[in-house]
Amino acid sequence: MDSVTEFVESLGIWTWWVVAGVLFLLELLAPGIFFLWLGTSAVIVAMAVLFIDISWQLQVAAFAILSVITLVVSRRFFSPGAITSDQPNLNKRVLQYVGKVYVLDEAIVNGRGSLRIGDTQWSVAGPDATAGTRVEVTGVEGATLSVIAAANPGA
Repeated sequence: MDSVTEFVESLGIWTWWVVAGVLFLLELLAPGIFFLWLGTSAVIVAMAVLFIDISWQLQVAAFAILSVITLVVSRRFFSPGAITSDQPNLNKRVLQYVGKVYVLDEAIVNGRGSLRIGDTQWSVAGPDATAGTRVEVTGVEGATLSVIAAANPGA
């Protein structure tokens, strides 16, 4: 065991630069942003060892603590839910129709009908109505638009 301890102590500051480099390379090969934060922790420990003479046991403990801190902070600020978009429905384009008024192409009979938006024919579900009735889209369920009679049908 003494030879392992002597080997680790003999590596010195280069140990942390090598560990950081390996972790950054792993980040390039692995999906997600995980090894980046571990590599950052290794760089911080390497910088600390430049200025302060710290035992290798304390260096490993500092690396472990910094790794946990950087991971927790990164999850808090860089998680997918933390990033807001000016176009939250970009990949859910059908949601752009909610709240808008359209004219029925086919009557709604037994709760089912259809309407045309642009060049697309949409299935609709809602209360029975005749063809030509103005309806407001209130929601989306799969590829079916939920509709109700428009509040101001003459507009």
